[in-house]
Amino acid sequence: MEPLAPHFIDLNLPGVVFLLLVGFIGGLVSGFIGSGGAFVLTPGMMSMGVPGVVAVASNMCHKFPKALVGAYKRHKYGHVDVKLGLFMAATAALGVWVGAMVQQGIKATYGEAGSSLYVSVAFVIVLMIVGTWVLRDAYKIYRQGAGYVEQAGRLARWVQSVEIPGTMIEFKVAQVRVSLLFIVPLGFATGMLAATIAVGGFIGVPGMIYVLGAPSMVASATELVVAFVMGMVGTISYAMHGFVDIRLAMIILAGSLFGIQLGAIGTTYVKPYMIKVVMGAIMMIVAVSRIVVIPVYLTQLGKLALSSKLMDLLKDVSFLFMVAALLTGAVIIVGAIIRGHRDHALGEAEEEPLPE
Repeated sequence: MEPLAPHFIDLNLPGVVFLLLVGFIGGLVSGFIGSGGAFVLTPGMMSMGVPGVVAVASNMCHKFPKALVGAYKRHKYGHVDVKLGLFMAATAALGVWVGAMVQQGIKATYGEAGSSLYVSVAFVIVLMIVGTWVLRDAYKIYRQGAGYVEQAGRLARWVQSVEIPGTMIEFKVAQVRVSLLFIVPLGFATGMLAATIAVGGFIGVPGMIYVLGAPSMVASATELVVAFVMGMVGTISYAMHGFVDIRLAMIILAGSLFGIQLGAIGTTYVKPYMIKVVMGAIMMIVAVSRIVVIPVYLTQLGKLALSSKLMDLLKDVSFLFMVAALLTGAVIIVGAIIRGHRDHALGEAEEEPLPE
């Protein structure tokens, strides 16, 4: 039997502090946009030298308690469609199980470098596509100004118009009525992606918005319900093969539980387009971070011949882009919360009657 210790990195005080910071900002992003924040957490761990499969597995382990906290918080604000979340989660759980088997197969065949390359390439493809789409949509909303009213797009309107007898389901909080046959593949794809890069929100949140026609606030909150189920199923699957590093999971969980509270509160003060701006901006920076390090994994697999000095440089540059992504997310979210809270306070002051 293969020993488990080589899968795990040595932890020192700077590493623990960095993981706490990554966890806090990942939680901040998670509570704000509902994606689970793993597109910050998984690359953050990999930038420290954690193998891709271990980063994914440990991330999923920390995800489900954090997602449960976030879902409860957002549910109190009326953002969560529990019914839609449970339907999505049912098929997402199957997707997670299949995706975990694929991930473990790659690790067994190509080793840690192959696993890390697989995770990085998946990150780059998904982040670039979804990030571009989300930023474009955010700009369109911003251009429309204060008069913007979120409406279902052309694809979502078509999906809602398709009547398939015996499969139609109404979701009251999301204010949509769609066929179960559209929800099943969307949930499965969300689970597959979650098992690959530890985040299904890249498909789950945009899918609920652009395919089903759910409002962005509801989609981002409902995804936390799905993330809870996926995290629990993924943890069990990966733990059975010894890929969950409980140290990493608990450290990032400790940081993220604080961040997710602040992020969830922030959604009550900001305009809808800001959620998409944050998601898109961080996605693009993290994508660059993963692109930079791909040649390193190819060299480790014998496909390229880079010098050790150049490989170390690429790792450092990748780490710097990861730090830039963390700082960008924190600055945008905290700034939006401060401005939103200030505008809210000014609005209440203007509504107060003047003393006679």
